[in-house]
Amino acid sequence: MSLSRRNLLAVGGAVGAAGALAPGASASAAVPGGAVTDGAHHASRPRVRTGFDRLAADGYDLLAGRTVGVVTNPTGITSDARHIVDVMHADDRVNLTAVFGPEHGFRGTAQAGGSEGRYDDPATGLPVYDTYLKSGKPLADIFTASGVDTIVFDIQDVGARFYTYIWTLYDCMEAAALAGKRLVVLDRPNPVTGRQAHGPVLDPAFASFVGRKPIAQAHGMTVAELARLFNGEFLRANPVALEVVPMSGWRRGDFYDATGLPWVPPSPNMPTPDTALVYSGTCLFEGTNLSEGRGTTRPFELLGAEGITASWAEAATAQRLPGVRFREAYFAPTFSKFQGRTIGGVQLHVHDRASFDPVRTGIALLITAKRVWNGFAWRPDNGIDRLTGSATVRTMIDAGADTDEVVGAWRAGLAAFRSVRRRYLGYRHGSDANESG
Repeated sequence: MSLSRRNLLAVGGAVGAAGALAPGASASAAVPGGAVTDGAHHASRPRVRTGFDRLAADGYDLLAGRTVGVVTNPTGITSDARHIVDVMHADDRVNLTAVFGPEHGFRGTAQAGGSEGRYDDPATGLPVYDTYLKSGKPLADIFTASGVDTIVFDIQDVGARFYTYIWTLYDCMEAAALAGKRLVVLDRPNPVTGRQAHGPVLDPAFASFVGRKPIAQAHGMTVAELARLFNGEFLRANPVALEVVPMSGWRRGDFYDATGLPWVPPSPNMPTPDTALVYSGTCLFEGTNLSEGRGTTRPFELLGAEGITASWAEAATAQRLPGVRFREAYFAPTFSKFQGRTIGGVQLHVHDRASFDPVRTGIALLITAKRVWNGFAWRPDNGIDRLTGSATVRTMIDAGADTDEVVGAWRAGLAAFRSVRRRYLGYRHGSDANESG
């Protein structure tokens, strides 16, 4: 059974076309201008052009003569904030006949763990098919019934293994191969940069919709790079006919505010790029009885529970974690855990994005929360294991391990993933040699 990021805890080809990312090739090699540091926008650099913007600028040549369906959500926009479905539907050069909606839906009306179902889009009249929690032959059958021969994927990711859109991509690749369809991935930036991979690698025994395959918790890749990795590593027996359109102007060290692109929340609780920055670590609190900040204006930056005092912020500060500070905070979530009740906890303040390690920070916060608050508990079904990718983190914390010991337990697996990952990186900026944990 497939699981949503939120509801997981309720249960336990060939790369084609001229625009394709080649292993080791730099999509930004010809871009003028200097390096970008810590997300500052360099005046001499052009704005980043997404895969869609490049596709459109080329007159949709990659889609010529094809019957097209698009997998997207509200993040599938142009650089001037128009939705790509509206743009392509109005353009005679594209035979767009279907839309496929992921978790939260095509137009984004559903909360976590929900979708919009099957309907006709009022704006375009196009049929919208629901892909959420569908994979394998059932999803292949949807692609076949839609009548398309080419499936275009364009969704903004946030860089975390348990963010479900990358597994929607994987499921669509697998299903497209089964149905004999082509799949085109339009690339977008990893908003927290593509410099490093962090955290534990999924044990396949813990696979779910918040982690289908063994990649790191913070993967440090773009969706097009992931698509190539999925095809080359996990779909080798039946690869999809894959084509990708890379970005131009994006470098691995760019945070989202360096891109010049508008930000659209990819899901209701991902309001800003700042949320994405901490998410791959603090989303682990979904696997506990503490609030992860849902129902506040700063989800995943605010964490807490009834009975927590200033001692947690003090204990977290004592961990001397790079790039982040912790403030004693009190808040009342409007929905989700502790709805309408004032609770205590911490707010994360990232002051140095370049040195901040979100996964290490998340582990340190779990450890200190358990030490200072006697009400701490894991979710009863041990959903934390699906988020971290194994039982190791939970059992080590329960045994009294400190942050260095927990992080050390995944280093060998992470090093192996980084070695595989390098073969699929299509944009370059510096070296991965300094990756530490």
